[in-house]
Amino acid sequence: MADIDLRVTDKIAWLLSKPKRIKIAVGGRGSSKSLGVGDIMLMLADHGERICCTREFQNTIDDSVHESLKQEIDRLGVKGFDVQNNNIYSSSGGEIFYKGLARNVTSLKSLAGVKRLWIEEGESVSEKSLKVLTPSIRSSAKDNLGHCDPPEIWITMNRNSREDAIAKKYLSRAENELERTGYYEDDLIMVVEVNYRDNPWFPVELEQERLDDKENLSEDEYDHIWNGHYNETVERAIIKKSWFDAAIDAHIKLGINPTGAVIATHDPADEGGDSKGYACRKGILYTEVDEIIAKDGNEGCDEATSRAIAANADLFVWDGDGMGALLRRQISENFKGIKCDLRMYRGSNEVEDKKQRYDGLASLGSKDKPKTNADTFYNKRAQYYMKLAQRFYNTWLAVEKKQYIDPDSIISISSDIKLLGKLRSEICRIPRKPNGVGKIQLMSKKEMKDKYDIYSPGMADCLAMGEEIPALVKKKVKLQFDTICR
Repeated sequence: MADIDLRVTDKIAWLLSKPKRIKIAVGGRGSSKSLGVGDIMLMLADHGERICCTREFQNTIDDSVHESLKQEIDRLGVKGFDVQNNNIYSSSGGEIFYKGLARNVTSLKSLAGVKRLWIEEGESVSEKSLKVLTPSIRSSAKDNLGHCDPPEIWITMNRNSREDAIAKKYLSRAENELERTGYYEDDLIMVVEVNYRDNPWFPVELEQERLDDKENLSEDEYDHIWNGHYNETVERAIIKKSWFDAAIDAHIKLGINPTGAVIATHDPADEGGDSKGYACRKGILYTEVDEIIAKDGNEGCDEATSRAIAANADLFVWDGDGMGALLRRQISENFKGIKCDLRMYRGSNEVEDKKQRYDGLASLGSKDKPKTNADTFYNKRAQYYMKLAQRFYNTWLAVEKKQYIDPDSIISISSDIKLLGKLRSEICRIPRKPNGVGKIQLMSKKEMKDKYDIYSPGMADCLAMGEEIPALVKKKVKLQFDTICR
């Protein structure tokens, strides 16, 4: 297949530079990633390789890449391929065939002699399929020294959710480097970020579609489709991705030296093996936001309190809705002899400062008829998340719109936080729900999971709880407010 018009971009060709067990091409529409990998598979089959093409759901051959490979053989004009209804054979002895994962993943264990497995639409692969798939695709052939040459697994995919199986298992470790350089590699995987800008054959009709989408879609929708970003927003989300992005290192962008109380927060989660949220801020700056992996809530609590003590926290807040209510004695013991305000947060409680006027973000009142907190919010959870949303919005105004904003009313998220991408996804996927009396109400965690497949946003909840302030500061603020009212 020398000297023919292979549509393999430079970035996709990089995946051929060395052997690697897992190779992933990820990005948005029009990147030519599937076409490029398809051409590579045809080239390798022409060299005698046996290749299995698969995807999570494949009920018939029409669901596979068979037709696109057939069209490429015609376009390339190459000889020596025998295209049948369900297979492609090469005169060199190579073969391309197709299987679905969801119903046939266990049958892949018997794929003797397969040199490469190509998974298309990798974002749809389930954890169950991935768990069975990777240890099952192995080579029985050994070289003279008795070593096996394991088959390669190639994956082409768009990003959907950070909770998707391949995103969690492979992409999560690569995202920071992909954002910086477009490439990632370790001992197991190679990942390349490829988008329409990398495609020298990007067609005119897709360019027209792209420009139309840029004009008519939201920025988040456009970025998901064309720039290969995760689908990180939902309908009626209270915090926009652009606000979050403005907050990354906002203290540096605005030349602010963060001062103030150190506040640490902890979401124990309600399932024993689930990750537990932890966050710590000094003044406006969040220096640590993380997931604590622990076997149970008690172990997670010990880790969270240990981190808070090391940070010399002035206030430690934990979520008391659910199993967190059982942690009061443990937390008290862990902080014994240490000067720190301890507070259990209950988002289900009624709003604070009921009679105080609210004229912030999404205010329902007017100058003539201002609304109170009690008129505005359904519960404390909604009130505190809207406080957090206000901080992000204020930061966006200061960073992007160059407006003067009180430095104490913004938020800064350190770019050193390892789970920054996942935090963005959690923060920007907290949706409002219709409320019968017109108050601001957020979806419950169960509703978020059922409607949007969003799992408990522990890190986001920690930032909302971080709107608590130490008792001494709280008392001072109340005294100032009372004086003003007199």
